[in-house]
Amino acid sequence: TLGSRPGIARMKLDHITLLVSSLERCMPYYEHLLPLVGFTKMRNHVWTDGDGFFFQFLQAKADTAPYERYGAGMNHLGFGATTPEQVLSIRHAMQSAGFEVPEIQNLGGATALFTKDADGVRFEITYYPPGMAVVD
Repeated sequence: TLGSRPGIARMKLDHITLLVSSLERCMPYYEHLLPLVGFTKMRNHVWTDGDGFFFQFLQAKADTAPYERYGAGMNHLGFGATTPEQVLSIRHAMQSAGFEVPEIQNLGGATALFTKDADGVRFEITYYPPGMAVVD
């Protein structure tokens, strides 16, 4: 099958740790976004999808370079919405919570929202019609 190799077990991605410039400044964004995409808060700065995947947020060290768009490193995290209406609902909820939220984009039939936390880390929430590839 695609992506399988004899004798090598597929590993499941189990966590992402994001270092933020200020927990105080950045956590309100995640406190609003993560429940909207199906995550539950376990304790301060740790969220789970309930299926063995975790987001952990830690304070970055002082005097480190901020995240830069198109620079080396992670570009964005993508979440697949179940309907276009779910994308619109998340946009509305984040905007109502006071976060700057751009307009919804139509990407060749996909309904996409790209938001950023206070450090500029981008999150994509997109509905892909059946049969449409998630990545190019």
